[in-house]
Amino acid sequence: MRMIFGLVLLVGIALAGGAVMMAKNYIAAYQNELANERANRGPVVPTVEVFVAERPLRYGEALDPEAVRTVQWPENAIPEGAFTEKAALFPEGSDQRRVVLRSMEKDEAILAVKVTEPGQDAGITSRLEKGMRAFTIRVDVATGVSGFLRPGDRVDVYWTGVVGRLGGEDQRRGEVTKLIEAGVQLIAIDQKAGGDLEGTVIARTVTVAVRPEQVAALAQAQSTGGLSLALVGADDDTIAGKIEIDQRDLLGIEAAEVQIEAEAPKVCTVRQRRGAEVLEIPIPCTN
Repeated sequence: MRMIFGLVLLVGIALAGGAVMMAKNYIAAYQNELANERANRGPVVPTVEVFVAERPLRYGEALDPEAVRTVQWPENAIPEGAFTEKAALFPEGSDQRRVVLRSMEKDEAILAVKVTEPGQDAGITSRLEKGMRAFTIRVDVATGVSGFLRPGDRVDVYWTGVVGRLGGEDQRRGEVTKLIEAGVQLIAIDQKAGGDLEGTVIARTVTVAVRPEQVAALAQAQSTGGLSLALVGADDDTIAGKIEIDQRDLLGIEAAEVQIEAEAPKVCTVRQRRGAEVLEIPIPCTN
């Protein structure tokens, strides 16, 4: 009896081991077939290697090969100006490096508009578009939005000064505040053109990018009055209209109407003596 029980046990163990080996071979064969099928199957979307930032990059930083890496990017969605070849981003045989013009976060594509040409300085001229000029405006804590301005922001420029009407000193309007430029872009705060300033900066000057005719208007306004800046929201695409207010408008004082009296008709006379009496006789005026 014991021999039969031992024989049955051995047969059971052998069958179980055989089943395990069969299952293992089946799973291994399935995994091999799956790996072969994946290897033979091409990508669903064609991709191209594109250079991206390996770490956060800040304005004015030299771009080194260690600061970038390549990732597979869908061929039909490559950003304009992206670098797909290392020789284009880092020219061979040259030790001159590109400089970061705009802050970039990790895994952000390196674009031509965000870096300089090899060996080029990231000066303020690189931030000026064609036909634009840089003009500096004096500001303080009140006129400079309490230090919350950053390069890249847009501001409205208001002028405050004394304006007189034609016709004499007695008709002066007093101080007038008027919007002279709307949506002007800031490109530098004091001597800093990077947009990654920390905290609030109480600037003494700001530099804006404007057209040549706007330069003349701002220069005239700054020499004849005071300029104040109003920060425009990042997503605000409205266009400010004509804005002007003087002291009378501010206080709600209506201008007094000047009463012009009608001029009395001119009468010409001659004197004649009749005895002891002198008479004035009206005659037509010759002048």
